[in-house]
Amino acid sequence: MKNSYDSYGLFIDGEWRPARDGTTLEVIDPATEEPIGSIPRATPADIEDALQAAARGFETWKRVPPFDRSQVLQKLAAAVHDQLEEAAKLMSRETGKPLGEARPELGTAAEQFEWYAEEAKRIYGHTLDGRDAGTRLQVRYSPVGPVAAFAAWNFPALLPARKIAAALAAGCSVVMKPSEEAPGSTFFFVQASKAAGLPNGALNIVVGDPPQISAQCLESPIIRKVSFTGSVKVGREIMMRAAQGLKKVSLELGGHGPVLVFEDADAEQAAQLCLRTKFRNAGQVCASPARFYVHAAKYDAFSKAFAEGAKRIVVGPGLDPGVQMGALANARGLERAKQLVADALSQGAELLAGGGPPEGFKRGFFFAPTVLGRVPDTATIMQEEPFVPVAPISAFETFDEVIRRANSVPYGLAGFVFTRSLSTATQASEALEVGMVGVNDLLLSTVEMPFGGVKSSGMGREGGRLGILDYLEAKYTMFRLE
Repeated sequence: MKNSYDSYGLFIDGEWRPARDGTTLEVIDPATEEPIGSIPRATPADIEDALQAAARGFETWKRVPPFDRSQVLQKLAAAVHDQLEEAAKLMSRETGKPLGEARPELGTAAEQFEWYAEEAKRIYGHTLDGRDAGTRLQVRYSPVGPVAAFAAWNFPALLPARKIAAALAAGCSVVMKPSEEAPGSTFFFVQASKAAGLPNGALNIVVGDPPQISAQCLESPIIRKVSFTGSVKVGREIMMRAAQGLKKVSLELGGHGPVLVFEDADAEQAAQLCLRTKFRNAGQVCASPARFYVHAAKYDAFSKAFAEGAKRIVVGPGLDPGVQMGALANARGLERAKQLVADALSQGAELLAGGGPPEGFKRGFFFAPTVLGRVPDTATIMQEEPFVPVAPISAFETFDEVIRRANSVPYGLAGFVFTRSLSTATQASEALEVGMVGVNDLLLSTVEMPFGGVKSSGMGREGGRLGILDYLEAKYTMFRLE
């Protein structure tokens, strides 16, 4: 794929095309602040074309037998693997993330298509005998209909793949809107779908003005299911709009993951694990460990190891060899990091590492891996999802205290527990108000298990055998035998 996206843009009814009025948007490299290229800005007429194509595509794709759908998805996955290196380089330029993170993300995205290729063959209904000898009761699943899917920029391959793969496996057609800041991975998926033989209209891509696209898709009677990954604010708006048409909705709206390091844990080992995960993708991860509560007896050892490790992280452009953390994806993130650090320090927090842009970078949205100690719960970073490479650490004394503090925010995506005690691990994981818990580990996302949260972190699940259910409708039939 050319970095200028010259041959790509809107993909509607099996064809690439520009916007009808020719308008475009620039995509910026966050490491240089220079344009990578431009993409179309879809007009209302373009969006309507995509919706109509999805309606036609659904009528075709839903009739394809599950085993045949499975073969198409397997071919699609293989095509993604074939393009992985080229796609990883473009992702790095779009997002700032190192190649060492871009490559595994694309591999994981391919796994989504592989997994759901198999799930397409395992959409289980069930039957029961009736209440008398002459009746039979049956439940079978059907695809819900055309899907509108919206993904964020922080994982521009994985997030669209989760939605596209599950929807196609179920027999749905898709109108996909990737992030305008990082659309390249989704463009690669489209090329892979063409190579795999996906029928025209089954997958359509639109980019442009997000509010306009979402409003038009949600108002259309064609769309029967909406899947969104993004902010709580936008998630609420999407849910309200979807309610007008009684459309099925699944939402993944971010998190503010608490990490509980109990007194019996190995503090240094926990710090090393937290360090690698916290600063992955420059902290721009919804399921990232975000608030670190460490037992007072282990606070000094944990915070010292964490801060020393943060200072050794190599920061730079994602395409440079040896880089461990790239730039933040946009100027908004850089300003957010500065504000959160200033707020915490003004409330008495200690600066243990980082604190601002690293030396030597005259351009780009770079911010040094930052560690704050003794952070009060009143600091903004302890209350709101940070999405930046800043780690706030606080001490606690008792089990009940740390559970109360961990559950005090409206988010409920992921939580993490470090302990050698099975009893403590069990009680803490059950007490945390989250959709996912890691015990002595932090990398929770995996294709075979459900991903999602509770409270303001959203509803529904992506991944695993549960992920396909949001794209299906159950139909009950009673048979009276003659």
